[in-house]
Amino acid sequence: MEPTPKLSREEFIRRMRTEVEQILGQVADAINGAAPGQVIAGSEEKVRDLFGDLRRRAFEEGLQMRLDAAEAAFPPSAGPRHRQEEAQ
Repeated sequence: MEPTPKLSREEFIRRMRTEVEQILGQVADAINGAAPGQVIAGSEEKVRDLFGDLRRRAFEEGLQMRLDAAEAAFPPSAGPRHRQEEAQ
């Protein structure tokens, strides 16, 4: 049995790096934007939502990369044989 094609760990990290850095910046902004004495209450929900979106995007990107790797591992189909014979 042939091994299942896998996504490139390094490529996945490269593709996600900018998005991760943007999210971390937004987390810092949410924490800094919270009122004094209300830092947790004023930022926790926003931070949770930001990381939830990042989790979803990372999973989607990883799944797509894995699917792309699997598709690339198989040569293109020549199509149905009867159509090739009709063309001749």
